[in-house]
Amino acid sequence: MSTSERPAEDEFRSIEQAIWAAAPHRLAEVANGLVGQYANGDDTRILLIDYRQAFLVPTVPGRPDVPVDNTFPGRAFASQRIVREAPREDGARRVHLPLTVQGERLGVLTVSLPDGGPCWLEDFAVVVSRALKMANQGTDLFRRIRRRTRLTLAAEIQWELLPASSCDAAEFHFAGQLEPAYAVWGDNFDWAASEEKLTLTVSNGMGSGTDAAVLTHLAISALRNARRSGADLVEQAALADETLFARHRGERHVDTLLLDFELATGRVRVVDAGSPMIFRLRGGAAESIGFDAQMPLGMFGDTPYAMEDFTVEPGDRLVVISDGVHAALSPAGVPFARSALARALRATRMQEPPEAVRTMIRHFLDFHEDAEPADDAVVVCLDWTGRAGGPGRDDAQVSGGA
Repeated sequence: MSTSERPAEDEFRSIEQAIWAAAPHRLAEVANGLVGQYANGDDTRILLIDYRQAFLVPTVPGRPDVPVDNTFPGRAFASQRIVREAPREDGARRVHLPLTVQGERLGVLTVSLPDGGPCWLEDFAVVVSRALKMANQGTDLFRRIRRRTRLTLAAEIQWELLPASSCDAAEFHFAGQLEPAYAVWGDNFDWAASEEKLTLTVSNGMGSGTDAAVLTHLAISALRNARRSGADLVEQAALADETLFARHRGERHVDTLLLDFELATGRVRVVDAGSPMIFRLRGGAAESIGFDAQMPLGMFGDTPYAMEDFTVEPGDRLVVISDGVHAALSPAGVPFARSALARALRATRMQEPPEAVRTMIRHFLDFHEDAEPADDAVVVCLDWTGRAGGPGRDDAQVSGGA
């Protein structure tokens, strides 16, 4: 069989079946064998993105981690495009394919193949991506590989609480990141999408260490419980407020910004119960969107929360940051929000949300000049594309970024 031809449908079905039948911890080994069998390839590597999203980590022990910046695999990860290196003397070349499931960036598949390679390779990467997503539920292997250093217990709690860190949908593109990735405390974000709406929350639990992580876990669990019961934002905030107060009697609270996007119209309903800030980038200008300040969740247990709203338009970008970002101070005592934040927002304008978030985090860390940030932080970026045929929408004006 020529390596430039797609195998017969029944053969490719065999490839899929072999991937899905693989034990979770043997997935990389099976993928390597299949590329060798059907495409005369060798040295297949599955590289997983680490928790900080700075390195791609091989699933095979003993091989070096690969930086995302300024490498061929990193370019495939960042651009979400296939990257082919120049052919070697024997005519083979290394090919790097992004491993992504519905916008969630898992890593990169790297293979060495005869020049050209099979036309089914991209389909193979899609199957491997989905299998990785499923296999992650059946083994600790991939979680262990992704951590380049040990996670604190608080960070373990927070990362297990997180949904997917990025998502692509017809109406929006989304990404979020925690920092410090290996020692985060009470900062977190949560989201859920349906046919009608996207619900997004950004939270900052009071305190540090496991106390903050457990507090945030309780708050997000209460918000999810209300949301999954069909409650609106006010009812979600009320239940979380009541739950936290019942446990801590007002001594501990969680700052939370709750957003509910109506996918058909771009109307956004908001409950601002704390310190996270939201910025909108539209037409080259960035502005902070302010709301009536309301009590954080857990202060009194019976706070009467009010809902506000605003509207997003196709091409809008929203960036939400916790107080660990906007209130951070440089070693010289300069607030991050004074000027460094504006520079970071400008630097991300042409990037997709996952790369924009990585850039924001780099600016945030550089701002501290090698000093440790005093607080943990969360950065969330959402690009609004809107729904085709939505009210007031002109499809010719839709752009994919801010």
